Amino acid sequence: MTILQFGIPIVALSLGVATTGMAGKDGGGEVRSPAVAGQFYPESATILKLAIEKFIEDALPPQVKKPVAIVVPHAGYIYSGQICADGWNQFRGGAYDVVVILGTNHTAPGLRKIALYPGGGFRTPLGTAIVDGDLTAALLAASPDCALDRESHVREHSLEVQVPFSQVLFPQAKIIAAIVGEADAVLCTRFGNALASVLKGRRAVIVASSDLSHYPSAKDAEATDMKTLTAIATLDPAALHTAVRTQMARRIPNLSTCACGEAPIMAAMAAAKAMGATGGRIVSYAHSGNLPIGERERVVGYGAVVLAADPKKDAPAVRPAAATAVEGTIGPADRKYLLRLARETISRYLTIKMVPLPRLSSPILREPRGVFVTLKKRGNLRGCIGRMVPDRPLAELVGAMALQSAFEDPRFSPVTPPDLPDLEIEISVLTPMKPVSGPNDIVVGRDGVLLQKGGKSAVFLPQVAPEQGWGRDEMLNHLSQKAGLPSGAWRDGASFLTFQAIVFGEAEHR
Repeated sequence: MTILQFGIPIVALSLGVATTGMAGKDGGGEVRSPAVAGQFYPESATILKLAIEKFIEDALPPQVKKPVAIVVPHAGYIYSGQICADGWNQFRGGAYDVVVILGTNHTAPGLRKIALYPGGGFRTPLGTAIVDGDLTAALLAASPDCALDRESHVREHSLEVQVPFSQVLFPQAKIIAAIVGEADAVLCTRFGNALASVLKGRRAVIVASSDLSHYPSAKDAEATDMKTLTAIATLDPAALHTAVRTQMARRIPNLSTCACGEAPIMAAMAAAKAMGATGGRIVSYAHSGNLPIGERERVVGYGAVVLAADPKKDAPAVRPAAATAVEGTIGPADRKYLLRLARETISRYLTIKMVPLPRLSSPILREPRGVFVTLKKRGNLRGCIGRMVPDRPLAELVGAMALQSAFEDPRFSPVTPPDLPDLEIEISVLTPMKPVSGPNDIVVGRDGVLLQKGGKSAVFLPQVAPEQGWGRDEMLNHLSQKAGLPSGAWRDGASFLTFQAIVFGEAEHR
């Protein structure tokens, strides 16, 4: 499965050239028009608001009592929206009157200073977020590194994608929009200290917008990004700068950057420290390959870090690596989670063109296992696709197979919203396949079977034959036909692999 099969634009993965919006007027100040609505996030106000609400609903709870700043990603919401929500949710429940968004410089090669947006607001499909003109003027006066610069903001997406989160969570707050032009630790520290001084006495949220590693393999991204996130938590801009340069010097294949927003991160670290933060806590981490629509050979990393006056010292709530645990049973809680994940994946894609991020909260969910997702409508098959050889953790594979079963099974038309209420979802988690000497070793009802002959193959899950009332020979006749072979082709020259399955469905776990 590729990211284009579901119509998701590659630009939303991370870096990209945005279209230029036409500016409008609101009051006495120029309002920036959205440049990436419909690309990085939905252009429908209804769908956009629902998408953010879903991400917040699934977000990790606040992990500190005194948050000062967050580092969150800015890729397309379908890839990074959940990690972004994990970060924003660290401020949920608080009363804030200003949100300072520190953006990455993607579009202005000559920018060396801090570009403050001079206009009246940022418009998104949710309305206009008003720029705090007084604070912008105070910051301009406090820092010689700042300049009013509309042009640097016109096509920059890293700030724009954060604005809808502010509008949903803190609808009364004004914003400050600043692009930090250069990853210079001295400049960023100086600007961060100036920012802290003008925010004194204000109820402020500071947001540094940055994705992490760009385009290495999933394995390399996970190792590299954890070093970057750990450096961010030190609150030392120089330590982050050193960590990034050290990783880049390793010449990791296809790694083009460790953090495209290194500059705004360093500025947020300095400001947070000046405002009383004593450290950072890694809230969550994922990369594009963790999503059902992603590929693991070329990924972009996304992390959420909260900088706070009371960072917890226990282990960070990051996504663990894939487990190597021995085969085990799947308990009721994990079964319910996987069934909900499959349904939410299909439902959200249909309604908001988003997919939930699988949470690997238990060893069995992290374990690579083959899996099939079966859809039935009023008792009749509506889609069934799976993967025999696991190449990712079970929870991630369930999401991917749910999408393929709903939209890519060639025997059926794609699932539509009216189908959802009548769909029943069944998940079959597979044991490893083992060769058997012949058909006499196959036990109907216990064994799933993979038949191979003459370069052709087909598979039946263990439950298929009992559901159809077939005996062994009748099952193998049908399996031969499914492989494009004559009915009795299994009797001569065929090879067989068998496996078992843990099968569970929504009917038994409501």
